[in-house]
Amino acid sequence: MRALRFDRGELSLVSDQPEPTLRQGEALVRPTLVGVCDTDLQLLQGYMGFAGVPGHELVGVVVDGPKEWFGKRVVADINFACGACPTCATQDPHHCPNRTVMGILGAGGAFAERLAVPVRNLLAVPDGVSDEDAVFVEPLAAAYEILEQVDVRASDRVLVLGDGKLGLLCAQVLATTGARVTVWGHHRAKLDRVAHLPLEGLTEPNWTGRPFDLVVEATGTGGGLTTAMAAVRPRGAIVLKSTVAADHQLSLAPIVIDELRVLGSRCGPFPRALAALQAGEVDVRCLVDAIFRFDLVEAAFQRAAQRGVLKVVVRFTPLRLPSPPPGA
Repeated sequence: MRALRFDRGELSLVSDQPEPTLRQGEALVRPTLVGVCDTDLQLLQGYMGFAGVPGHELVGVVVDGPKEWFGKRVVADINFACGACPTCATQDPHHCPNRTVMGILGAGGAFAERLAVPVRNLLAVPDGVSDEDAVFVEPLAAAYEILEQVDVRASDRVLVLGDGKLGLLCAQVLATTGARVTVWGHHRAKLDRVAHLPLEGLTEPNWTGRPFDLVVEATGTGGGLTTAMAAVRPRGAIVLKSTVAADHQLSLAPIVIDELRVLGSRCGPFPRALAALQAGEVDVRCLVDAIFRFDLVEAAFQRAAQRGVLKVVVRFTPLRLPSPPPGA
């Protein structure tokens, strides 16, 4: 089958990728749309020592597996937990020490014509949510994770550092709390994409007013944490969203002196993200820069890596489902 493969520093569309072999409890998913994530670009720079098929922001259709899932439109939680360890027993599969992660760690990614996904990771996409919206579920869930970790009040002043896809999703989610949310970035054109939303956009770091109660670092750069520490108030909170291949070099003294809370934040609640899309609580379509056919996926990655580009999505050939296999 065809797949996008990264190996020995080379990214290429190949036609000899082995077909996935379904194991007990898995379903075969045919992607419909897959988003190019900044994490994908970091993987190509050496993050996680990755090799294989990337891609983890997908919406697709189940084409094989349990009959109750056949033909359903689905998204998939990307953390494939073992389900048997003490961490899984505490209902924390995102931190299972034995987990694999779709397109990131030990599991095939979504830039392939078919991939195997544990059934327990599948979520059906409601009829009222389009594929074009559903492809954002994974990064939107990551944005909602902030509200799982921090009690954000309507009286809070919140700063989101970074005007990329994740930063603008985080800003929208935080604005649903009633808090005053400011987004700082380098690109006025990106900030203009969300000008219709209740957000304040800055293109220069001007913290002349009262420091922020909460700062979300989503710059995707090694220097974002230093900027966050300069903008947050004493005893405020910083949430780190960036995954960066490069090493960080900074003084941690301000964290101690100002008694800051610094939280790492990764994957989040998929059901909450689906519900938000169904209710129209966030606008994800305004973040799409381009949609490429799968046969042009290499060009899609090149476009996504360009400075100032927001979301790039890859569309697979429309699927015609066969009849379910007898007894499936």
